[in-house]
Amino acid sequence: MPSSTKLSDEQFYELCRINRNIRIERSADGELILMPPTGGETGSRNAGITAQLWSWNENRGLGKVFDSSTGFKLPNGADRAPDAAWVQIDRWNALTPEQKEKFPPICPDLVVELRSKTDSLPILQAKMQEYMDNGARLGWLINRQDGQVEIYSDSGKTKVLTRPMTLSGGSVLPGFELKLRDIL
Repeated sequence: MPSSTKLSDEQFYELCRINRNIRIERSADGELILMPPTGGETGSRNAGITAQLWSWNENRGLGKVFDSSTGFKLPNGADRAPDAAWVQIDRWNALTPEQKEKFPPICPDLVVELRSKTDSLPILQAKMQEYMDNGARLGWLINRQDGQVEIYSDSGKTKVLTRPMTLSGGSVLPGFELKLRDIL
């Protein structure tokens, strides 16, 4: 199927559903983006990020945590699947049961992308900016290859840290610190 094939939201959801082993995203202009599954190292690190986020949220109940297999329909029309995401509970509860079942039409409050060896840094940076432009309040681009983390905030400023030990959730995720020892 050509990447320029225009699909309705229902057709795109069905395509993703019947091809569960392929990560498929869709740009705002409808272009299909096929991504290979991650390798073992990246998959393990992704699991660590999600586990830490899940544990913090389980104790506080402030929102919903999502792993890399969750697609979100962003306000600009793109369908994206961050490596980890979190949505504030009142925003999540405002969705209908049908909206929650498919690709939720909401941009997560927190998005995390972990760069794998096959990921292009400029493409990931553009993806992070797209999340921020669509309502994300905090974004972390973890770049293992360069030992850096880019922190995106709703202030519009991006901060780059070199080999940090932790990342703070700040006011978006109060009391949360992502430990990076086994991730970065």
